[in-house]
Amino acid sequence: MNNYFVILAAGKSKRFHKNITKQFYNYKNKEIIDHSIEKSLNSKFFKKIIIVTNNLNHFKKKKYPKSIKIIKGGKERSDSSLKALKYLKRYKPKNVFIHDAARPNFSINLLKKIVKNLKNSKAVVPVISSKDSIKYKIKKQVYNLNRNNSFLTQTPQAFRFKELYNLAIKEKNKVNDEATLLLNQNHKVKFIQGENQNNKITYIDDIKISKTFFGIGFDIHRLIKNKKLYLGGVKIPFHSGLKGHSDGDVILHAIIDAILGARQKKDLGTYFPNTKKFKNIRSPKMLKPIIDSLYKSNFSINNLDINLICEQPKVSKYRNKIINSISKLTDLNKNQINLKGKTVEKLGLIGKEKAIACEVIISITKYD
Repeated sequence: MNNYFVILAAGKSKRFHKNITKQFYNYKNKEIIDHSIEKSLNSKFFKKIIIVTNNLNHFKKKKYPKSIKIIKGGKERSDSSLKALKYLKRYKPKNVFIHDAARPNFSINLLKKIVKNLKNSKAVVPVISSKDSIKYKIKKQVYNLNRNNSFLTQTPQAFRFKELYNLAIKEKNKVNDEATLLLNQNHKVKFIQGENQNNKITYIDDIKISKTFFGIGFDIHRLIKNKKLYLGGVKIPFHSGLKGHSDGDVILHAIIDAILGARQKKDLGTYFPNTKKFKNIRSPKMLKPIIDSLYKSNFSINNLDINLICEQPKVSKYRNKIINSISKLTDLNKNQINLKGKTVEKLGLIGKEKAIACEVIISITKYD
């Protein structure tokens, strides 16, 4: 394929942050620009990838394959685009893709769609519909724009090289994207469905990522006669119950400790010590203030993974009841809760049916 990919990364990012250049900001474990570089490489669609930048020194530290070329950018976006086209002319490309480095979330599947549509078109541009109501102003009058007749353009935009080059050479005014060059001269552009996740990063708030934390909880209690057995807030018919200062519900205790662990808030005993006040307390009453505090602090639970470790009772018999109970106690959807039964092959106190243990892993996310 005689395709070439241009990544425009020469902007100063003044709207993003006064001290940070947007395209080099770390996003999803790599620099923003690296997402576009890797996807264009991995697609195998391009003979060469041209990076246009005003920070050549930044790229000296990086090792790229020979197919990647770094060139000096211009003052405006359209200047950088023209410099890339002039540089590419020596390779006699058939097609050129122009992409903004500030769009790291496009998919290789979008590239495939563009390549496919470019076979029978001179220009292919991905677009999406606006989710917002759009207004525009003429003098002092404000009008509504019909959303059904308007759309938002994205990159990468793909073109027959010769047509785009000839238009770019002649254009004297600044343009916001390459599609404008064709539209201004009444050339036909094929618009295809873009991707909602292919958003352009303009402000630092556009990439504020919620922080996710993990916690591990564990609890074990002996089984004793003449006590009711509670697991996950459910009363289980059994010959013995769990010994403890409370009702001994190992599942809820492990969930509490997992939450506290994820939040670095010590342990269950810190909040519910072995005092007269908490003697024989039911575990749902212990869980409630912990859950309330979690949600009031702008955390949400992503999922709970629970291992109930015992020989008897069999978890499969009570799984749905226990999950339903935990769902109600935590306000979680049932599909966010997983409960597994594990035995210890008759080993130790658990193997002799003298104890039950539980371990829980939780994932929680912090929102602003």
